[in-house]
Amino acid sequence: MRQSAGNGNGASAADLDKLYEALDARLADSDSRLLERYPGESTRRQPVHTVYVPADRVHAGLAREWGEQAARALRDFAPDAASLAAATGLDAAAVAECLPRVHNKLRAEPIEDLRVDLEDGYGNRPDDEEDAHVVAAARALCADLGSGQAPPYFGVRMKGMEAAGRRRGMRTLAMFLDTLLEGAGELPEGLRVTLPKITSVHQVEAMVWVAEELEKRLGLAAGRLGFELQIETPQSILAPDGTAAVARMIHAGAGRDGGPGRVTALHYGTYDYSAACGVTAAFQSMAHPAADHAKAVMQVAAAGTGVWLSDGATNVLPVGSAEQVHAAWKLHAGLVRRSLEHAYYQGWDMHPHQLPTRYLATFGFFREAFAPAAERLKAYIDASGGGVLDEPATAQALASALVRGLRCGALDEGEVTAATGMETAALTALAGRRVG
Repeated sequence: MRQSAGNGNGASAADLDKLYEALDARLADSDSRLLERYPGESTRRQPVHTVYVPADRVHAGLAREWGEQAARALRDFAPDAASLAAATGLDAAAVAECLPRVHNKLRAEPIEDLRVDLEDGYGNRPDDEEDAHVVAAARALCADLGSGQAPPYFGVRMKGMEAAGRRRGMRTLAMFLDTLLEGAGELPEGLRVTLPKITSVHQVEAMVWVAEELEKRLGLAAGRLGFELQIETPQSILAPDGTAAVARMIHAGAGRDGGPGRVTALHYGTYDYSAACGVTAAFQSMAHPAADHAKAVMQVAAAGTGVWLSDGATNVLPVGSAEQVHAAWKLHAGLVRRSLEHAYYQGWDMHPHQLPTRYLATFGFFREAFAPAAERLKAYIDASGGGVLDEPATAQALASALVRGLRCGALDEGEVTAATGMETAALTALAGRRVG
């Protein structure tokens, strides 16, 4: 049997130190690349949804109007908690607990993320018409910024990098940014740009180049312009060589010479993707197996990068008769809940009447998670054990669930601090800590 190091029969301490140093040197580049490519989860607030509105319908006060329409829909079609629970299929006790929060949300912050749509929801129009709508929409957002009514996040979805629309898309983006700068004096912190219809990594690289050029022309700091990738084509999931294209797209967003990361989020496009996979219209859904496969690939590709994930939308809108509204609410609430269970904490909303079920299902999810997550996290922090032995990564996930609940309005700071013994700042730091 070999004896312990340093007794003359095995490796000396000095020899081992040299081995350790050589090992560190051997893996230094790999360590650096890992930290650069996988910095960990973002500590910024992620919105629970993105509302897409065609540019010609965007006006000052839009978010407030959506909140008022949503509240009116509740009064008209489900005036109390019992009727809303029956309409949505959600647990009656959870609905009763969350409904006051939903009403508060619709008054205070009805839209968390607004996207001015100049792509599919807007269509192809003459240049002078689109120019006018781009400028008017950007000015409306500036007006809402000035009055304190702007959503925390907002931005534009222009036409993408396809040959037929790329010049129009880049013209729209430049005009939108220029008008924001003119009206607000600077680009708002919550600005978002969505790049649709991506079919190759080259298009992402081209968008990085466009961002760099626009920064120079507009006098912006290098790296200021990020963008979201809308994953709505099979080519954005699987490359011709069989690799995961979306993973390469995320890292292509780092720019030239290892510059700042540009890609901020991946948004799944339900209907374009499903149609491209041959799914007939009657079966196109966020819950279709083709959708689940795409979103699973997106999830693995984004893990640890700080890039947010967003699910898509349902095109079954809560309009018409009470029966039709209730059916659409039930579908929407179930899909929102399903996305949350699959760790997709954001989705699309297309109509004001979808706001009640977005917030109701989201608040219910985080309030249901609250007590067990707080108990397990406190046990982990106190090292007191308990019935479950959690690892650091799980503790981070528990903290993240509580922070998400706080940020959207499902939870209150006082109750979270009392249950965990942690202030919000410490909880947020734990949620964003890089594990591994």
